[in-house]
Amino acid sequence: MQRLELLKQWLHNTLNQHDLLLEPASSDASFRQYFRVTSLNKSYIVMDAPPSQEDVGPFIKITHLFQQVGINVPQLYAEDVENGFLLLGDLGLQEYLSALNGESAEKLYGDAISALLTLQVRCSNDEPLPTYDGDMLHKEMALFSEWYLGRHLGFELTCGEQAVLQQGFSLLGANALAQPQVCVHRDYHSRNLMVCAENNPGVLDYQDAVMGPISYDLVSLLKDCYIDWPEAQRYHWVNQYYQQAFSASLLECDESQFIEWFDLMGMQRHLKAVGIFARLNYRDGKSAYLNDIPRTLNYLSEMAEKYPRFADMAKFFKPQPSRDHIADVMN
Repeated sequence: MQRLELLKQWLHNTLNQHDLLLEPASSDASFRQYFRVTSLNKSYIVMDAPPSQEDVGPFIKITHLFQQVGINVPQLYAEDVENGFLLLGDLGLQEYLSALNGESAEKLYGDAISALLTLQVRCSNDEPLPTYDGDMLHKEMALFSEWYLGRHLGFELTCGEQAVLQQGFSLLGANALAQPQVCVHRDYHSRNLMVCAENNPGVLDYQDAVMGPISYDLVSLLKDCYIDWPEAQRYHWVNQYYQQAFSASLLECDESQFIEWFDLMGMQRHLKAVGIFARLNYRDGKSAYLNDIPRTLNYLSEMAEKYPRFADMAKFFKPQPSRDHIADVMN
């Protein structure tokens, strides 16, 4: 309550208005909270990022960077870095997730792909971003072992099982590092894209941007942990992206090579996501994310079946693998 009162006092001083009504705007997988507030008939979003757990510095930096290259991100109206408060523009109420259907998907994904290409073409490394290096890639995949297999399923992995996973992680890490490195949003999916009348989409939750693999954001978009599409439709959009990226000189490889990059990049991301979903439940008390694990495991199963070098890992991707089943197939 004390923090909420501090936030209200800051808003009063910033907007010069009494009796402001704060309404919850959204929640995400971090410690940040968002509120919607209206002042003089104008709607704003207020970010509350406790400094002991969140740093608003990267958000401010990436906001300016993305604005400079033409990405539709919230306007930054006021900031209190010491207390972790930001006053932002409001990009509206409709997430891509609620707007996507068979009729709208072509247009919405076309816009999202265009915005992604703008980001990749125009965001050079003149303003240094963290590097999505091998250590970061492996730490993310290790979340699958620790939080999903270990904490959620209660597995104590044998040396042989650990070796299988580590070999797979190494292959996936090498795949990511072999790709052209570009500016990566890192969470470019249907819950972080807003439907906007102009310069669609509005883009949110970009504070973790890095320089990393070119296929990463496309995987986030098209192999979304919150909505999935038939394989033929998905690869139609991959082809659409590939043609435009090749024309923009972002890619020099043939399409089959890019599809393999895309597929295996998806495995890296989905291993991380399953681990994070489990961690959100056990560490942060956010149990709703457990509902997204089956869809994400299905992506992993599809790729382990498509690429035989990951066949041994496939046993870990069953919806609810039993300990005995894992042991049987590993022996």
